Amino acid sequence: MNELKSFPQLFSGFTLKGFRVKNRIVFPPMVCFGYTGDDGIVGPKNLEHYRLRADSGAGIIITEATAVKKDGRAAPSQLGIWSDENIPGLSEITAIVRGHGAVSILQLHHAGLLTPPTVFPVQFGPSAETDKPSSRELTPDEVRELTKAYIQGAIRAREAGFDGVELHGAHGYLLNQFANPLWNHRTDEYGGSFENRMHFATDIILGIREICGNEFILGYRMGANTPKLEDGIDIAKYIESLGVDYIHVSHGGNLQNLPRPPKGFDFNWIVYSGVKVREYIKIPVIVVNEVKTAERADFLIENGQADFVSIGRPQLADPYWVRHVQKGEDINACLSCKPRCRWYESSELCPARKKLKQQSS
Repeated sequence: MNELKSFPQLFSGFTLKGFRVKNRIVFPPMVCFGYTGDDGIVGPKNLEHYRLRADSGAGIIITEATAVKKDGRAAPSQLGIWSDENIPGLSEITAIVRGHGAVSILQLHHAGLLTPPTVFPVQFGPSAETDKPSSRELTPDEVRELTKAYIQGAIRAREAGFDGVELHGAHGYLLNQFANPLWNHRTDEYGGSFENRMHFATDIILGIREICGNEFILGYRMGANTPKLEDGIDIAKYIESLGVDYIHVSHGGNLQNLPRPPKGFDFNWIVYSGVKVREYIKIPVIVVNEVKTAERADFLIENGQADFVSIGRPQLADPYWVRHVQKGEDINACLSCKPRCRWYESSELCPARKKLKQQSS
């Protein structure tokens, strides 16, 4: 048993779009490859995954990246929302999350040029990549069809009972590719100027808002370095003007132009980017990446540097992280595997989870 500490800011309430959020802790979209099949339908492992984190007490739970098109998945076993057949299983997730008093948000996703050949032999994007012969530029009509797919995904999410959706515009995926001139070399209405590169996202945002209404939460996960932080700030201000309700700041899928936190800033460049973005907008900001302790998360809220903090890998390593923090109980800590998190290969490979299973057996 640890010494019981109080984290008044982290566990303070917040009203987001009329929804009362019980604390500032977000369980972010954490990929669970292998939990579903080729149909993208929710399986028992998905339900248990969200039941544990909801039962623990996170204020907002955002489902893992959920594909709006079957040929745009990031892996063959990714959750989907491309069909009405996906709705019943997703409804089970929202029932679980709502039953534990959390706000439920579904992340809409398309991998674009990052679609692996195991999913589809052709990778579609704003422009073809010279070093990827299997890639192809989307035609304007295809972009408009994808716009409809995102909007339809939001409609299905609403029908499944979600309180809102989050557009995945980070990590080098399709929306991020259109926004970033490093990937987008088009000369039509979807490329060139800043407004043209944001045209795709604009149509999706306005389309979702028109159909799903003002009561439906609409968030945007953005890549801060798209390609520079200054560009990310422009994106944040622009999508705020379109009526987005919150911004979830992450990385832009490339290692170029990484922002440099000032001396004395005790977090990494991704968190720093979120803090900087928050200075330029009025809607709530979620910061993320390597914030692994309640002390550090509480510091960000207390000092007005974030409105919410995504606690990802710690809640994978310890599904009851939130409850354990509140009760001052021992936490099964994330082991920060290098060179990358083992969870993304398979949840069964996470050494922290293996340790927890051994302790409970």
